[in-house]
Amino acid sequence: MFPHHREREQPIFSTRAHVFQIDPTTKRNWIPASKHAVTVSFFYDANRNVYRIISVGGTKAIINCTVTPSMTFTKTSQKFGQWADSRANTVYGLGFATEQQLHQFSEKFKEVKDAARLAREKSQDKELANTALTIAAPQDLSDELQSPPVMCVNGPEDKLFRSQSADITLSSEKERIKKMLSEGSICEMNLEAEFFTLQDSNTKLVAALHEANANVEQWKKQLAAYQGETERLRDQVADLEAHVGHGPSDLLKDELTQSLEELEALLKAKDEEIHILQNKKADYHEMEHDRDEAIRRLRELEMRNSELERRIQNTEQNLSNSLEDRDRMDTEIQRAIEILDIKIFDLNDLRQNMVKLIDK
Repeated sequence: MFPHHREREQPIFSTRAHVFQIDPTTKRNWIPASKHAVTVSFFYDANRNVYRIISVGGTKAIINCTVTPSMTFTKTSQKFGQWADSRANTVYGLGFATEQQLHQFSEKFKEVKDAARLAREKSQDKELANTALTIAAPQDLSDELQSPPVMCVNGPEDKLFRSQSADITLSSEKERIKKMLSEGSICEMNLEAEFFTLQDSNTKLVAALHEANANVEQWKKQLAAYQGETERLRDQVADLEAHVGHGPSDLLKDELTQSLEELEALLKAKDEEIHILQNKKADYHEMEHDRDEAIRRLRELEMRNSELERRIQNTEQNLSNSLEDRDRMDTEIQRAIEILDIKIFDLNDLRQNMVKLIDK
């Protein structure tokens, strides 16, 4: 039974960066793999105990790299790092927006590499134990596993041909199942990465909105205080104009007018900030709509995967039945071969007896 993709591989860390690949001809220049910053995620496969770095742009996998203990992530500048993938015969480069993001990715890379090293050591220990068991096994086992001789008899030959046809059918069915699983896994991995990015952006936006709402309340109080101060200054200016004529009071009047203009400019700036926060709130609602749409698409994909699982179960049942039929045919062929061996032996014995009789 094939495990569900989401149960088999889960994202453990995600960030955004510009992805580059080394030029395969010059081995010096960087070639951009994405037009803008994309999501780069670490995935963990619990069944195979394997870590991968995956980045998807649209429907294309930009990075699909299995982390090995021999890999090293190198910081070449304050916001750029690189590592080599010997399996893909290339070098990947990541450009981050901040130095902190680069540091977080580097630490996660080191952590995942150490985990991959421990997983390989455990796997090697298991292989050594299996090798020891294989060496200790009796030598007669290899003789038993040798194939019996094929006799050119009409009945068994026809059954052997049907067995070979069953093998070809099983191979094509396995290839079709692998293709179905690969298509479903790529679509789901793309949606999971998109959903993970939307969820991270949503969390940041909610925190920013909470902070903005707190600042709005504070600014409203400041605006009320500034408005009261403005009214008080206007009253003072009006009183001075009414009681004092021209002369030394003109300087005081200019100072009060300048203070009033500064307060009005400050009020205008606060109004603009409130307007910007209101626009951000509208963007937040749009982001929530996108998140709901991504969740809906993810649920549809889960339904498709359930249907694929059901079809795979039916196919596996058919494969199991085919294998049973093939084993049954192999048993019948073996029985026919044994009967033919007995008949040949009897004929040989009869021939020898006839030779003896002729000699007498």
